[in-house]
Amino acid sequence: MAPVGETVKPTPTREVLSRAQARAALIPDCMVEARRLANTVIAGWHGRRKRGIGENFWQFRPYVDGESLTNVDWRRSARDDHTYVRDREWEAAHTVWIWADLSPSMMYKSTLALVSKESRALVLMLALAEILARSGERIGCPGIMEPIAARNAAERLATALMHHAATGGLPDTRMIRGNSDIVLFGDFLDPVDDVMARLGPLARRGLGGHVVAVTDPAEEVFPYAGRTEFTDPETGERITAGRAETLKDDYARAWAANRTALADNLRHLGWSFVPHRTDRLASEALVAVHMYLSGMPATLAREPGR
Repeated sequence: MAPVGETVKPTPTREVLSRAQARAALIPDCMVEARRLANTVIAGWHGRRKRGIGENFWQFRPYVDGESLTNVDWRRSARDDHTYVRDREWEAAHTVWIWADLSPSMMYKSTLALVSKESRALVLMLALAEILARSGERIGCPGIMEPIAARNAAERLATALMHHAATGGLPDTRMIRGNSDIVLFGDFLDPVDDVMARLGPLARRGLGGHVVAVTDPAEEVFPYAGRTEFTDPETGERITAGRAETLKDDYARAWAANRTALADNLRHLGWSFVPHRTDRLASEALVAVHMYLSGMPATLAREPGR
């Protein structure tokens, strides 16, 4: 159970509608922030470029024995007595599926955080959609929006989210085929075996996966002391600790073990893992995901548990 402190109450069925209304009110502000965030990193975005059939020049590279001589750029080769090939860029649009966990646990915001986990996940989701749309990629959201290639894809996704009921756990993903990427935003606080039971089948179908674990700083540093009541926002279950500070060391070990195990299991699938806290800049997570999607090592992504 995640430490949720004193500010989160159980969410009974009758509050589902009010939560949906609250999220609908939140999304316009998230869209504004997402566009601002996208503009801060768009200068470094060049899509997931690779060699292939197209009209646009991409790069010169050294000639490799066995290649057709018709690909050689003789004018460039004559400059320094080396043989170079002129590569063109593959222009086929790629499909990227984006999903965010909008279950009750994502509404949590401690006094240590800048925003709620839900708000941060929505901003990151919409900012990534904005960048991908500008790059000509096809964007979809499983269970919410079919893939589209349009400049206003992020805005259309935001509208679809406003009219969609809250989701807990991955929706139906049978429509997602291989040769696509899927980016998942959530807190991923369930047991690692349960998480991998949901994600493993996607990887085996050939999807490239990228998991962004959005957490509140209080969920990592455990700042509680004295008599504290913890409430599970998903089930309403409560646990009262007489001296919460005595749990801190055991909790820290369990937290680190969970994050490390999740990262290791995802790595074995060939998927990336980006831990992100809501007291950090949103651009850090967005840049890390951008680098993974571009096929580059995300050196700005922090290690699990940090």
